[in-house]
Amino acid sequence: MSTKPKTEAKVPVLKGQEAEDAVLDYVKKMNRPYGAVDVAANLKGAVPKTAVQKILVSLAEKGDLVQKIYGKTTFFVANQANMEDMPTEKLASLESEHKSIEESNKALLADVKAVTTELTKVKNTPTDSELANQLEDTVKAVEKAIARLEPLRSGSTLVTAEDLAALDSEWTKWRAEWVRRKKIFNTFWSLATDALPPQDSAALAEDLGIEFDTSEHTALEKGPLCAPKSTVLGKRRR
Repeated sequence: MSTKPKTEAKVPVLKGQEAEDAVLDYVKKMNRPYGAVDVAANLKGAVPKTAVQKILVSLAEKGDLVQKIYGKTTFFVANQANMEDMPTEKLASLESEHKSIEESNKALLADVKAVTTELTKVKNTPTDSELANQLEDTVKAVEKAIARLEPLRSGSTLVTAEDLAALDSEWTKWRAEWVRRKKIFNTFWSLATDALPPQDSAALAEDLGIEFDTSEHTALEKGPLCAPKSTVLGKRRR
């Protein structure tokens, strides 16, 4: 069943002296420049815009307000000569109260920061069920590792000579293919970037998504695994 949207209660429209008092009280209370449109809007329609304009001009003529004109815009502000002076004692009291509130706010902010930090730690801490799952996974991983170590402890050979030879053959085959393709790429890349400064060449490679060898690749190529006469996977190359 649909419900009708609630409508805001209508503000009674003021007239005559009540309207004038409402406008004057508002401008004096806020004690800042306002135009007729702003005053009418802030009074929530209690005094129509047209009436507000006339009242503001009338109050300015009486000396209750001061009228300021900037170009085509007119502002009205409470006549400061009619405003009550703030006693020195009250002003000092307000300043002291303001300072006390500021210190209180600082203490509250520090408390909020500490509580927020603690809340973050709590949220990042695994729950009991999550810890149980992690512990179970860890136990399974340990058992799997121990099971793989058992043949080594008993002296069994895990990889036969035939398997090593097959792996060595695959390694030799695919590394040779990698070396061939790398050489082709380097040749074409040198031709394409020969006239470019190093900085532009690097930028072009980044734009194209080209990934060059990392330090790990370089270390591998210089290592014993890629040396011409080194032992590869348990078998000496010939």
